[in-house]
Amino acid sequence: MPELPEVETVRRGLEEKFIGRRIDKVEVGRQRSVRRTSREEVIARLTGVTAIAAHRRGKYLLCPLDSGDVMMIHLRMSGQVLIDGVDSPRPAHSHVVLTLRDISGSIQELRFVDPRTFGEVVVFDPADADSIVPELARLGVDPITDGLSLAQLRKILRTTARPIKAALLDQHLVAGIGNIYGDEILHRARVNPLRPARDVGPAQSVRVHRAIHEILEAAISQGGSTLADSQYVDLEGESGSFQNQHRVYGRAGELCLTCYRGKIFSANIGGRTSCWCRVCQR
Repeated sequence: MPELPEVETVRRGLEEKFIGRRIDKVEVGRQRSVRRTSREEVIARLTGVTAIAAHRRGKYLLCPLDSGDVMMIHLRMSGQVLIDGVDSPRPAHSHVVLTLRDISGSIQELRFVDPRTFGEVVVFDPADADSIVPELARLGVDPITDGLSLAQLRKILRTTARPIKAALLDQHLVAGIGNIYGDEILHRARVNPLRPARDVGPAQSVRVHRAIHEILEAAISQGGSTLADSQYVDLEGESGSFQNQHRVYGRAGELCLTCYRGKIFSANIGGRTSCWCRVCQR
């Protein structure tokens, strides 16, 4: 699933290529992709409007429109947002297509592509957010959008006895971190993912705090991570490259690239397969 760096990469692409362009036409091929409302409502609310900004909260993309509505996109497992010329072939599973026109008259298409159809496009009045997209209000601190201070992180960790890896993945505590970056952050910080969050000491919390920002910002700068089994690409269909910097994620049984002494161990933590080095992360 795309995590904070991948979704931030898409947001930046939308800011560059989508904002300020009028939506002339809307096509919805799969009701499941707009399941919170309806095909008819998404078409009606998007036709003729212009996006005025591109924001992100955790893994959610949020585009305010000049109509006063907001368009939300969640990529989930396999969603992609692509912008291409109207004459280029549409990829399979292009379930929502917006025809865009800029002030020069140039026309392109924004295509929401989602083979597994877990992702979604939602258009809503912000006054109805609590009923249409209630999970947005329950999101925790976004390390990039909000800024996550050391004091905030320590307060968050003190709230739970769950393993720190599970705490970092809890979107109600910290928004945007998923399995990939949870593993990489804890390896950078030299913290065992099984350590109860409330038992993380002062020196360890400093390292975790630093690693959260270093890893996320480095991943964003490289366009995120595109895995062998992942559908993630940016708006132009280009893969990210941060997967080449992974030290532990997906490397179970391999030699640690940091200490060259331990082998990467894996176990289920909070329902997710976690990877770490038992030498670096005692």
